Amino acid sequence: MKTGKQRFVILLLSAGLMLSGCSGKNAQEQVESGQAAEAAHEHGHQTQLANGDIQEATASIDELPTFLMSQTSELQTIYALSAQVSDVLKYIPCYCGCGESAGHESNLNCFIDEIQEDGTVVWDDHGTRCGVCLDIAVESAKMSSEGKSLTDIRAAIDEKYSTGYAKPTPTPMPPAES
Repeated sequence: MKTGKQRFVILLLSAGLMLSGCSGKNAQEQVESGQAAEAAHEHGHQTQLANGDIQEATASIDELPTFLMSQTSELQTIYALSAQVSDVLKYIPCYCGCGESAGHESNLNCFIDEIQEDGTVVWDDHGTRCGVCLDIAVESAKMSSEGKSLTDIRAAIDEKYSTGYAKPTPTPMPPAES
């Protein structure tokens, strides 16, 4: 059962995304973001992939990656939320084209490449640049907080994004519910 605080955060994020949509950064913000990423890369915490995505490992889901330091608090909250609902997002496809361009297997990979056995999280910065990824994650988390099943969440996302968006990631279907 989700707490009232989690539901409030999910609803707040949903409203914020609907009202604000994607907002571009100005040149100064892009420079600052690049400097933060460069500084973290110099310390050896980050890896840049061939597709341009940056991945960074942290000790746990409670520690967000440094590439989020220059991002909005809303984006940081969505990344934290994606970690909290990783068990949902691993069964939800992304429709931004990242399956082909980045090799992602689900919407979770737009935020988290993997959660290792020791709790280490390898974060991916793809979601920082993609409104479709963000929308799918927030919508999925909201439906989960409302008590919807994985199958129902998957069906709703597939229905909404199957037309007019890129080919979905090759995401496995959720397990049959008992």
